[in-house]
Amino acid sequence: MTTSDDQEPAAALRDADSPSWAVRADAGRRLAASERIGEVTDVLHRLLLDTHDTAVTQQTAEALLERRDTAGLRCVLLAVSRAAETWTADEIWAALDCNPDWMTTEGADGLIARLHALAVDEDEGVRDEAQGILAGLRPREQWAREPDTEPDTDTP
Repeated sequence: MTTSDDQEPAAALRDADSPSWAVRADAGRRLAASERIGEVTDVLHRLLLDTHDTAVTQQTAEALLERRDTAGLRCVLLAVSRAAETWTADEIWAALDCNPDWMTTEGADGLIARLHALAVDEDEGVRDEAQGILAGLRPREQWAREPDTEPDTDTP
């Protein structure tokens, strides 16, 4: 006997092959929310690198980041490291850059902790992407300063 818990991932897996971008994007969101993410990583990776529509890429990446866990972030970093098309990489980076989790101290701290864990990942692409993001971050002491601390160079 199959339960509804078994049917949902199966339906989302079928929908991931749909000719409709909207159906594929919805499948990406549903699979990203799955508790069995390890079993659907290949399909998520394919949806993140969708060659037909960047909306599929964007919505799948955003849903993976909404998980706020290392597994979701790893899928996103793996995809960005393997993106062959510039527009695909741009969509994935947009999801990373616009992630509301970055906007709070608690969320940023959690995301940074996940990046540190992935900075030693077994996959070189994931590892390089995580290390690259971490290298570009400013220490909290710098971004917490008042914006007026910079010298005024416009006055003679």
